[in-house]
Amino acid sequence: MKKKVTFVITKSNWGGAQRYVFDLATSLPKDQFEVSVAFGQDGLLAKKLQEKGIKTYSIKALARDVSLLHDIKSFFELWRLFRKEKPDVVHLNSSKAAGVGALAARLAGVKKIIFTAHGWPFLEQRNFIAQALIYLLSWVTALLSHTVIVVSNYDLQIAKKMPFVGHKSVRIYNGIRNDILESGDTIRRAFPTNAHITGTVGELTKNKNQASLVEQAKNDPTMYVAIVGEGEERSHLEALIQKYNLQDRVKLFGFMPASEVLRGFDTFTLPSLKEGLPYVLLEAKAAGLPIVANQVGGVGEILDAKDMSQFSLERMLEETKKLYLS
Repeated sequence: MKKKVTFVITKSNWGGAQRYVFDLATSLPKDQFEVSVAFGQDGLLAKKLQEKGIKTYSIKALARDVSLLHDIKSFFELWRLFRKEKPDVVHLNSSKAAGVGALAARLAGVKKIIFTAHGWPFLEQRNFIAQALIYLLSWVTALLSHTVIVVSNYDLQIAKKMPFVGHKSVRIYNGIRNDILESGDTIRRAFPTNAHITGTVGELTKNKNQASLVEQAKNDPTMYVAIVGEGEERSHLEALIQKYNLQDRVKLFGFMPASEVLRGFDTFTLPSLKEGLPYVLLEAKAAGLPIVANQVGGVGEILDAKDMSQFSLERMLEETKKLYLS
């Protein structure tokens, strides 16, 4: 009899956590698993899942921003979904969905609740009260879950220090396919022929810290920067680029898959302030690019790795599948 697995994630845009859900949901053997995904706002993840024939559920009240009314509504939406569908496994991703989802799954009688922490959210740069509250919510989510997956040894050490959580925490690295890299011509054509291009790929957010690259370029007239990604910080980055008159040397390319742009870079940079285990850094290392990165989260584990096979999708899938079947 097939195991029913329901993934839950807050946003349906495209980032590391969404890619993780997509890879697992579409790679699990169809003869062993019946898979569905529940999410908040519609986005690229929803579209890609539907194209692959994966059953999806829109949880209309689920949103990233804190709202007590929306949180209560999303809790009941998820509780009703779990009661109706009766999944054997609920696999929670992203802190907001995981918080309400863990409680809903417990009260709905789900037998196995798995929470993947894609980098602990209380490590983000916030005031002390906010960090303490987020730590408490993360801890409660972990308590309500039967297994906690972390994506780096760095995060595993943190999990082991959380009361009553360490014994049920396991590290499973994110994994990538061996994608064929495209030419990167879209990036190259945007800059002078002999320019040395420093590139980064990621959602445009404060945590990803792309603004620091704009500041660097302001102070270094030889620096050319390609920023690939989309997100809430776009308008701020555009304003900075215009303020410093860097339109010819710093360019925003919007969302593009890493495989289409990495060969357009001479150096890959990851200026993030907080990370779990970034997919794009795995891809940049696999592509053989020189890398400059902030040592946050699991970044050092990627940079120091001698054997990249431990970061394969096949390995991630097998180790996660064992948790579903145990």
